[in-house]
Amino acid sequence: MEPLYEEYLASRGTIVKPYYWLSFSLDCSNCPYHIRTGEEARVPYTEFYQIFGFPYGPTYPPTKHLTFFELKTSSGSLGQKGHASSCTGNDTHPESMLFEVNGYLDSTVHNNDRITHITLYSSNSPCNEANHCCISKMYNFLAKYPDITLSIYFSQLYHTEAEFPASAWNREALRSLASLWPQVTLSPISGGMWHSLLSNFVSGVQGATVFQPILTGRALADRHNAHEINAITGVKPYFTDILLQAKENPNIKAQAALEGYPLNNVFPRQSFQVPSGQLQPNLTLDPRVPVVFVLVPYRDLPPIHVGPSPHKPRNIIRHLNMPQISFQETGDLRKSPIGMPVKRAEITRQFASSKEADEKKKKKGKN
Repeated sequence: MEPLYEEYLASRGTIVKPYYWLSFSLDCSNCPYHIRTGEEARVPYTEFYQIFGFPYGPTYPPTKHLTFFELKTSSGSLGQKGHASSCTGNDTHPESMLFEVNGYLDSTVHNNDRITHITLYSSNSPCNEANHCCISKMYNFLAKYPDITLSIYFSQLYHTEAEFPASAWNREALRSLASLWPQVTLSPISGGMWHSLLSNFVSGVQGATVFQPILTGRALADRHNAHEINAITGVKPYFTDILLQAKENPNIKAQAALEGYPLNNVFPRQSFQVPSGQLQPNLTLDPRVPVVFVLVPYRDLPPIHVGPSPHKPRNIIRHLNMPQISFQETGDLRKSPIGMPVKRAEITRQFASSKEADEKKKKKGKN
């Protein structure tokens, strides 16, 4: 395997050029080292807040993409951790870099058969738009390594709303990727997982700061993400509903705030459904009101058991690379290709001549 990337040893891990031809660029502050491993993968808290929207909630529009990753063995031990950042100069998403053929993950898994599970913590859900093809590359990677399981956690959905031209394409690609369950799981980041990210991937965060409360705006966004990904894929995600926990626990001081929080005022562009049978909230509170003050630390998910899924979507499209059709071709799809009428004319003449010959033979036979 001829690697597509170049990796260099740094003081606290490694720095990686995902494409060997990349060089320093004024258009991208992260070029050329978009992949960093070990402790080099930590990012400043301000960057984590701006890209992941923690603890206050998502920021619009997302200008940068960031994906943290963990490579684990079958025993659950961590083999490697790192991050991949988007390239603003070349408009390339982190997942597209990571899952490139002969790229970093391809080479790492190929050379280390002890790796059996990959976990992604992404600022955005993966897309399959023409410039990135993130999900197509994931699909091909998983087909090449069928024993690898992949868990994807995201902070917000990317271009799945109807206002985006590629939304239908992205939703169908997410649905197709989720159909690989249990090899693949798609879930929102939620609950104590936020604190795990602070502890493992953010620099300058110590002590009580790691376990800071998840605020209402963030918790509502996580709930919305869980509802939306379930609606898109038909597969129930792994999700910790902090709002529900706070409401059921009478010892949590934020309970009164949760009961009076207007779900529809969190994000103007998004709507949240209130379950039937519940009163519509009527108080207006700041989305920075803490939801919980003590959280159970995030624990790894139980092992994924391979077997048939009773909840798979019925209509699954596995071919993600659709042919590109030009505007000229779409003008009239019913027109026959050039040259076809000529062939048809020849066939018609041949058929007519043979038919006339048969009729002459019949007449001679009668005579």
